[in-house]
Amino acid sequence: MAQAPVVSEFRYRAFISYSHQDKSWVDWLHKALETYRVPSRLVGQQTTAGTIPRRLAPIFRDRDELASATDLGRKVNEALGQSENLIVICSPRSATSRWVQEEVLAFKRLGRSERIFCLIVDGEPNASDWPGRGAEECFAPALRFQLNADGQPTTTHTEPIAADARAGKDSRSTAKLKLIAGMLDIGFDSLRQRELHRRHRRMTAVTAAALVVMAVTTVLAIRATIAQHAADVASQVAERRQKQAEDLVDFMLGDLNDKLQEVKRLDIMAAVDDKAMAYFTSLPVTDVTDQALAQRATALQKIGRIREELGHMPEAMVSYQAAAKLTSSLAAAHPTDVPRQLQHARILTFIGQNQWFQGQLDQAQASFESAQNVLQQAEPHAANDLVLQFEREMIYNNLGHVLETLGRLDEASVQYKSALELSRKLVAANPDKTEWAVELGGAHNNLGKLALLHGDLVTAIVEYAKDDAIEAELAERNPKDNEQSDAMLTVRAILGRTLALAGDDETGMHHLQQAVQMANALVKLDPHNSGAQDDLAHYAQQLARLKRLNDDLPSAQALTAQSLSIYAELVRESPADTRLQRELAEARTEQAAEFLAAGQVDPARAQVQAALHALLPLRQQQPHDRSTLLATMAAQVLLAKVTTDPAAAAQLRSAVVTAAQAQPSGRGDPRLLALQVEALLALGSKGDAEPLIRQLWNSGYRDAGLLALLQRERIAYPVNATVQQQLLAATSRSGR
Repeated sequence: MAQAPVVSEFRYRAFISYSHQDKSWVDWLHKALETYRVPSRLVGQQTTAGTIPRRLAPIFRDRDELASATDLGRKVNEALGQSENLIVICSPRSATSRWVQEEVLAFKRLGRSERIFCLIVDGEPNASDWPGRGAEECFAPALRFQLNADGQPTTTHTEPIAADARAGKDSRSTAKLKLIAGMLDIGFDSLRQRELHRRHRRMTAVTAAALVVMAVTTVLAIRATIAQHAADVASQVAERRQKQAEDLVDFMLGDLNDKLQEVKRLDIMAAVDDKAMAYFTSLPVTDVTDQALAQRATALQKIGRIREELGHMPEAMVSYQAAAKLTSSLAAAHPTDVPRQLQHARILTFIGQNQWFQGQLDQAQASFESAQNVLQQAEPHAANDLVLQFEREMIYNNLGHVLETLGRLDEASVQYKSALELSRKLVAANPDKTEWAVELGGAHNNLGKLALLHGDLVTAIVEYAKDDAIEAELAERNPKDNEQSDAMLTVRAILGRTLALAGDDETGMHHLQQAVQMANALVKLDPHNSGAQDDLAHYAQQLARLKRLNDDLPSAQALTAQSLSIYAELVRESPADTRLQRELAEARTEQAAEFLAAGQVDPARAQVQAALHALLPLRQQQPHDRSTLLATMAAQVLLAKVTTDPAAAAQLRSAVVTAAQAQPSGRGDPRLLALQVEALLALGSKGDAEPLIRQLWNSGYRDAGLLALLQRERIAYPVNATVQQQLLAATSRSGR
């Protein structure tokens, strides 16, 4: 009896881990893997990796779902767990990327180290072992060392399985086949032979067509050039011949390149692009119409994009710079011609992106600023031109990202705000464009988080409220879109939590209650939706804290019990998910506070000790993750209250103060300041606490926990009427 084929238990064939600076490589690899068709004679065979499929799709490569600066994010963590293989794009950029490090660690902790495959695109493997060459290292530390039984890196070296796509090593096609052979667990030589047989059958026709087109193009180009320079040939004939040549080149850069990519003839593809590039650079720039020059610039831009897709970044830059010479002259000659200005700005933007991808951040900034200046000068001649406004918005975003990467956060904030304003105008002009609305909401949310970290509660609440309004409208527009419902409940909870920080507990609890109800509805709709379960547990725990601080201990206890029950199951299913571990610890800390409020000191001590036991290793792994930092500090403050050893209590409180003061950024975060104040007052350092209390008062921070503490300490903390008026005015304008 024939054995039934084995169905893969994984959702994704592979997860690609990479640095954003290697985006051109991941773009190529993702497309190459998802479009690859396994040779028919191999399909259905059994290997240790399972049944060989016909296709390798889907491949996971999403980096946009990340939750915060040092958190892999729920969806990415889930994707790692649902991926059969992990492919790491290895370069000096990825070797120092915390994302790549955490993704490799997470995958190894799932027990699938043998299913990790590397694609070396730059740098040198194990260069860290050679004195003075550490900057060349292309393997992230998690790739180079084994993990112990606790999932922590050791000093024992391991040799990753790697294909080498560097110049002079494996070709791209060979490197790709090596990765596929590893994924399918078949011999590379066997796969290569099958691929060669299939490719030989398919390439003949396309190769012949390419050679014919190249020959015809050459003839037409020569004829066009001769026609242009021959005095006895009419100018219109020359233009027609040149137009024929350039139309054929356009075909070469478009349809023919796509066909060549399908049959993996990257050598001919590169030759076609080089031929086209040589043709355009040989043409004169005088006695040619502006339209012809603009068409050349467009073709040169297309050559640059193709070269980037092939990973030829310096060659792509040559194409972009050649295009920029043409668009610059056209833009200068026609300062009021908006399409000419737009074309030049786009080329400058492509140049900036190319520099950004190559790590040339200062040059990228200069290119983006040049593009920005071009559009600013064109704007008076393009009233209400949405295309121009969208180009400006994209440049603001690009420039903001570069400045952020350079660590110039205040300058990046200026760019993000400009992008926000333009996004708002675009959405107003086209309210039905969902993508613009989503981006607008995200921009508001990011600015809200930035404001909170700087202690600006008014701005944080305003930005969150605007995102909340956008998400609610989109959810109403698409009531069956569960992802949109999840996005809406998330921002509703964030807004509620922040309102409570400003002293509006009633509205804060109302919003959190709504988020809990929406999450409950999603769980009932799909009991296996772990994301909705996580939301339910997370926001139930946050609502419980507010209920406890507002003297509703029974409701708080019920919510926390529900939260702990959900987290216990989620952590059991995903033990390597550090975010779930942290949230479970937060729920335990809240239950410990509830035990203490009920006078049950021993159970409180046991629960908060369990919370700290989980949090301290996470804190060591992610020392600057704000959520883990705040959770650890809160647990330490609570444990100090219930410990029977005064010296140990003092040590815990001192650790809280030290950790807060050691943060390189976001030290004005009122949540951080409030925990410092509590620790300092308990240490008897009222003088050190007073400036922080003043800072909290100036921000309008009125969390119920802080108010209760200051009342016990008999420290005056009146309402900041100015901030309250600002909040009232701001929330009224936002329509909350």
